[in-house]
Amino acid sequence: MTAGEQLLPVADRSRVRRATLRLVRADGRAFAAVLLLNALAAGAGLVGPWLVGRIVDEVRAGHGVDAVDRPALWILLCSVAQLLLARWARYVGHRFGERTLARVREEYVERVLALPASAVERAGTGDLTARGTADVATVGTTLRDVGPDLLVNGVQALFVLGAVFALDPLLGLFGLLGLTPILLALRWYLRRARDGYLAEGAATSEIAEIVASTAAGARTVEAFRLRGRRTAASRDALETSRRTRFRTLFLRTVFFPAVEVTYTVPVAGVLLFGGWLHARGGVGVGAVVAAALYLRQFTEPLDQILMRVEQLQSSGASFARVEGLARAPRGDAGGGSPVPADDRIDVRGVRYAYERGGEVLRGVDLTVRPGERLAVVGPSGAGKTTLSRLLAGIDRPGSGTVTVGGVPVAELEPEVLRRQVVLVTQEHHVFLGTVRENLLIAEPDATDADLWAALGAVGADDWVRALPDGLGTRLGAGGCRTDGSQAQQLALARVVLADPHTLILDEATALLDPATARHTERALAAVLRGRTVIAIAHRLHTAHDADRVAVMENGLLTELGTHEDLVTADGPYAALWHTWHGDTGDTGKG
Repeated sequence: MTAGEQLLPVADRSRVRRATLRLVRADGRAFAAVLLLNALAAGAGLVGPWLVGRIVDEVRAGHGVDAVDRPALWILLCSVAQLLLARWARYVGHRFGERTLARVREEYVERVLALPASAVERAGTGDLTARGTADVATVGTTLRDVGPDLLVNGVQALFVLGAVFALDPLLGLFGLLGLTPILLALRWYLRRARDGYLAEGAATSEIAEIVASTAAGARTVEAFRLRGRRTAASRDALETSRRTRFRTLFLRTVFFPAVEVTYTVPVAGVLLFGGWLHARGGVGVGAVVAAALYLRQFTEPLDQILMRVEQLQSSGASFARVEGLARAPRGDAGGGSPVPADDRIDVRGVRYAYERGGEVLRGVDLTVRPGERLAVVGPSGAGKTTLSRLLAGIDRPGSGTVTVGGVPVAELEPEVLRRQVVLVTQEHHVFLGTVRENLLIAEPDATDADLWAALGAVGADDWVRALPDGLGTRLGAGGCRTDGSQAQQLALARVVLADPHTLILDEATALLDPATARHTERALAAVLRGRTVIAIAHRLHTAHDADRVAVMENGLLTELGTHEDLVTADGPYAALWHTWHGDTGDTGKG
């Protein structure tokens, strides 16, 4: 994935706006309270300049000290009221932001969990990691800090401009015209900022993906002497990221100086134009002074708004990446999938091709009967693993159908699919958390007795009991480390808890040492009794024990039958069997 390529979608501006409105409506009372408090604070802030103008007029009219003291007291009281209301508004705004951020995080997790495995694999973990960490954190900063500040300063700015127009419409219009250079600079910046920050986010995802994949495959990198290539790829990604960051830096270095030098234009313009009007009797000195003070006061919220614009653009791009997962393909049917009529699996005319490769399956027809043990064999690259992914609903066939009980497997909701078909591979993962939490992922309602039974079924109960806190022992970073065989046993225990009617085993015990593998296979034999088992067999003793054997070559199913029948037929399977046995001619019957 390049920095400009998004394998996971990004929300457009209209979707971001709709998502923002949805979040606001979810906590509408708090948002309304923030607006009301900001309006009251802004209103209190408007009293001071107006009273200063009154004081100027009263003094020019020759009134005494009382004409100054009373307004001065009101100015003090309004200033205190503005301070208290503004702090209250920020407090309510921060609470609103934290609750909204919690909703964003919860929606993100739900959407990630709803992604089909194929979409996650194509996108890579780097993009998801960057969106779930850096992008969500940026959105959180905006909701917690930038958002409330923008509301406060936005309301104040509107009230100040309204006050200038209330004093004198001509002065207000002239002050508004003085903001034209700022508006032009803002328009120039906004037209370029979103694309710049989206490119920056994509570059960050690329770096995260390269680092994650290199760390995960460190042993492979060392074994195949790929260190130079991975280092070069990292440098290219960093260079791309540097260019995108310099691009957004350039936008900021043009935008901010341009607006800074124009802050004095509205104030100076109103003073000059107001003086000209006063000389002709069109407006009083107090009104001109008050308007100038209002516009000077307007500079502060305007400066804060423009300072936050940069953060808002960065956050908007981040929110577009986070919200983009709503457009990603989901791993369910969306409105409740139908329930399979039975456990029979049918594959009809299935063809499949990967995006960057040729056709892997070229018209496969297969029926797996309930309770049957089927071994799928064939040379490397024949399509065995691809077929297993289609049977498990991870990928959708390019054409043809894969159904269980008459329902397309890929259209089943995750909760339903988990009870139907589960794929167990030699890849495994131990989640950060306790042993109990690692197992409850498969069956949240399981009791401790159920967990121990599942661990016992795969031969893992002894080493778990030896842990300091048993099921409550934390695993992973900061806790107890697990080796490959223990992690695989935990994965198999999750399968036992999920209790599917069909298991697809793709070398599920490959990472276990021989003694542990034999023990686990014996334990699983009792668990698998009465279930449908589809084994992707790289070692042919698995095929020897199966009810039927399916032979795949070049993406086609070329043979199907029992072990004895296929050996007797002297076809491709017989050749594989004799080769595996050193061409002894042993059929395996003895």
